[in-house]
Amino acid sequence: MQPSPAVPAATPTHCPYCALQCGMGLARGAGGVEVVERPEFPVNAGALCGKGRTAPEVLSSRVRLTEPLVRSHATGGLVPATWEEALDRVADGLARTRAAHGADACGVFGGGGLTNEKAYALGKFARVVLGTSQIDYNGRFCMSSAAAAGQRAFGLDRGLPFPLADVSRTGCVLLVGSNLAETMPPALRHLTEMKAGGGTLIVVDPRRTRTAVHADLHLAPRPGTDLALALGLLHLVVAEGRVDEAYVAERTTGWEQARAAAMAHWPEYVERITGVPVPQLREAVRRFCAAEHAMVLTARGPEQQAKGTDTVAAWINLSLATGRPGRPLSGYGCLTGQGNGQGGREHGQKADQLPGYRKLTDPAARAHVAGVWGVDPETLPGPGRSAYELLDALGGDVRALLLMGSNPVVSAPRAAHVEERIRSLDFLAVADVVLSETAALADVVLPVTQWAEETGTVTNLEGRVLLRRKAVDPPAGVRTDLAVLHGLAERLGHGKGFPTDPEEVFEELRRASAGGAADYSGITYGRLAEGVGEGVFWPCPAGAGDAPREAGVADGAPHGAGAAGGAPHEAGVAGGAPHEAGVAGGVHPGTPRLFLERFATEDGRARFVPVTHREAAEEPDAEYPVLLTTGRVLAQYQSGAQTRRVAELNAAAPGPFVELHPRLAARLGVADGERVAVVSRRGRAVAPARVTSGIRPDTVFMPFHWPGEGRANTLTHPALDPVSRMPEFKVCAVRLERAQ
Repeated sequence: MQPSPAVPAATPTHCPYCALQCGMGLARGAGGVEVVERPEFPVNAGALCGKGRTAPEVLSSRVRLTEPLVRSHATGGLVPATWEEALDRVADGLARTRAAHGADACGVFGGGGLTNEKAYALGKFARVVLGTSQIDYNGRFCMSSAAAAGQRAFGLDRGLPFPLADVSRTGCVLLVGSNLAETMPPALRHLTEMKAGGGTLIVVDPRRTRTAVHADLHLAPRPGTDLALALGLLHLVVAEGRVDEAYVAERTTGWEQARAAAMAHWPEYVERITGVPVPQLREAVRRFCAAEHAMVLTARGPEQQAKGTDTVAAWINLSLATGRPGRPLSGYGCLTGQGNGQGGREHGQKADQLPGYRKLTDPAARAHVAGVWGVDPETLPGPGRSAYELLDALGGDVRALLLMGSNPVVSAPRAAHVEERIRSLDFLAVADVVLSETAALADVVLPVTQWAEETGTVTNLEGRVLLRRKAVDPPAGVRTDLAVLHGLAERLGHGKGFPTDPEEVFEELRRASAGGAADYSGITYGRLAEGVGEGVFWPCPAGAGDAPREAGVADGAPHGAGAAGGAPHEAGVAGGAPHEAGVAGGVHPGTPRLFLERFATEDGRARFVPVTHREAAEEPDAEYPVLLTTGRVLAQYQSGAQTRRVAELNAAAPGPFVELHPRLAARLGVADGERVAVVSRRGRAVAPARVTSGIRPDTVFMPFHWPGEGRANTLTHPALDPVSRMPEFKVCAVRLERAQ
């Protein structure tokens, strides 16, 4: 389906998929809902990938849920039910579990695609209504390692601390573990524009991806060795006298320890670990340091490892040593994956966080949020389990689960085990748009609205808060997630505090976030709707005449008390001025660029973190001699629950495959297109072989969008990063066999 010409009747909104949140319009045409280009939105300038162009197809009643389903006591199957019966069953299941086993026997699992309002309400529901600490979300699987590393280094986590458009104007991009040409295609133009202006692109990836073919230099390390590679590059920066000594002295701390750790990783040693030749290491350093402006951008490749936080820290150290962060058109950034992966963790879905990116263990943060919620701070539970640990506890300590907007049967590591744990629950309720593989196992399935059928805010990879507007009415039997939480809260004795109007929820979110690191208190629906709808970058504290309704800020920390969220307001910078600049005039402008004057640490300096290389949790051996890495393809998204229901996308990417090098294929006697089995210590997956010289001979790749025998996450390792609790999706040991 080709985008239609712009028409006045089009509703301006945003794509429901990745963290670009590309601008689009929706209009009613002869064939139903049509996508209209929005060239004025700066992130994508009107361009859309196939997923965005075909997104309206999932609105069809033919492919989505339109009435509640409950598990039949007579047949064991799912059968239609009324909303009253379905909500009664969910409330009863949660209440009985809590009464019999305690509040923490009830779990809540959210999704990185939920709007800010839904994420906020879900976290509040878990902690106030259920009183449980057991809440996390699938965003833990997205960029939690980069978030943890950013917090340690800069005192603040925002995916990109600058607008994406700055990438077009920098002189060199070192892109680590990202195939954005397939995962977020409209972003590729920023790299091609950068190159057209004379800039250099260096790509780090074990595969010669659609992104890597655009690179001026492609480094193809062995999976799981990105940490050693970064340390080797930093070693060369030091050895060749390329450190920005003045910047390091003026704006950082901890350099001597980080320097000593890097010097233990000499080039020849790093070549043996990574497989990247020393001349390529030297060329990468030369090109990166020669540019006046340069950026390091990481994605899931280095992050989805059991040492992901340290790996990202090593790339941040390289960026700091060369004087990049906090300077115009330069710095470190993370390419967030999920549509609202950034906002989803800022406002309460994460096991250890409260709204405003406040720490759940901080007494001042607890007092502020409890004041907004009208509860005693002592009643708020403490931190709970991380996402995989929560899934692993199902059927044991956690007996009932409310799940919204996630499909862990396909997307979680060690997926067969996770599916088994889900099946062992006493009670499972799922709210989703489609009958996903996880929803099919539920006791109650609640059909909810999706992106075009509701209004709400999301926060994209730049920290740009955007308003997604309702464009069409949902089917008659469908309700919003906010209405679901309201109905459940009412049945569980909390008749107030869970409104169904998203703007009302956002007004409360503004008050709850005020004074926190992710301060949204100066952002309103009115501001987001005005002009061309470019959004507002957080942090954006409220100014005079812009305070949240009900004057709720007075109940908690004032705007200057940013310590409640871990970062004072002066930490973020709007065009070089502290946060307070612009407030005196009445309205804060938002903060497109962070750290231009100081970092969000107590002393305003960035922190080097000394790290050293260590092996993956599971290295190849005689029984499992090959490395598996996983990822996405252009035409599918995440677990594929929605994109697998679109004919055009399925035609482009009909099923799983195993990408392997010709030499490995020859040893197996496998030809292109023949079925091959990939076996790990956790299970077996079977898919057609895709033979290509664009992958290392010691590595195979599988996309993770499909269930069944080709489910890649049957194989993946659940080893967790000790800081971020990110599972090691990107590397595990496997063997290959000819499939019968």
